[in-house]
Amino acid sequence: MYNEISLQNSIIQPVIPHLRDSPAVECEVLRLDLIHPVISGNKFFKLRFYLEKALQEKRKGILTFGGAYSNHILATAYTGKKEGLQSIGIIRGERPALLSPTLQDAQELGMKLVFTERDIFQKMKNDQAGLETDFPDFTIVPEGGYGIPGMLGASTIYDLIPKSRYNWILCACGTGTMMAGLLHASSSEEKLMGIPVLKGYSNMEKEIRSLLPPEDQTKNIILDHTYHFGGYAQKTMELIHFMNSFYQSNGIPTDFIYTGKLMFALSDLVQKGFFSHGSRILAIHSGGLQGNRSLKKGILAF
Repeated sequence: MYNEISLQNSIIQPVIPHLRDSPAVECEVLRLDLIHPVISGNKFFKLRFYLEKALQEKRKGILTFGGAYSNHILATAYTGKKEGLQSIGIIRGERPALLSPTLQDAQELGMKLVFTERDIFQKMKNDQAGLETDFPDFTIVPEGGYGIPGMLGASTIYDLIPKSRYNWILCACGTGTMMAGLLHASSSEEKLMGIPVLKGYSNMEKEIRSLLPPEDQTKNIILDHTYHFGGYAQKTMELIHFMNSFYQSNGIPTDFIYTGKLMFALSDLVQKGFFSHGSRILAIHSGGLQGNRSLKKGILAF
């Protein structure tokens, strides 16, 4: 699987953050979405050390969690197939009459799908010790790769970022695992901002910091909770129109769950003058466009 990952394909691309570009700041995007068509973006980084653990310990497979359009579920299924590991996906909600395209692909890759009522799903997520007892031959990977192995994997994203080039680094936050990894690897010269895509996730900073070693606990982090567009996987036509105009201006596809909200936040903050004159800003495209498969054809321009 590692042979398929093309980190050299991850380019840093200048972007016009809004139709009216601001000359006062310099905006660029790290295109992690280009490293692989399936294990797209940060999914590879968050999975890599869980996978190494499973292979080193000669486990039978990997068990993880996710929803109907989870980038993480599909990446795990693909990874398991390529490495000869069984994969089990605990899926949030009852089994639908028709599987989503994402879950169809995961199933075709050999993943066993276990549909679970939402309250039981949450209890299973929080009982890793019980799962390890029930599945002793499987490596348990929390939803989204959340955990210290996922954080350490995400920290290696920093290897692709030129040192001392940026004043600000921005990323979307779901579980906060990537933000924790970036914070772990960052220097004091850079300011990190996360754009949470869940509404009312008041514990996010605490959960991010819980993944960090003591020496990183005092590092500064900024979370802007105003760009969730109603909550996880929620959207508005304003967001969809922005995603289309951003693609037409920059040739970069985004999704309405994570990266569309990130780029909207970047554009809005630039337009409002949040960043000081001369700031150099890097937004991290975390890949994964699975959520867009739930939209009607023709809504997006890409």
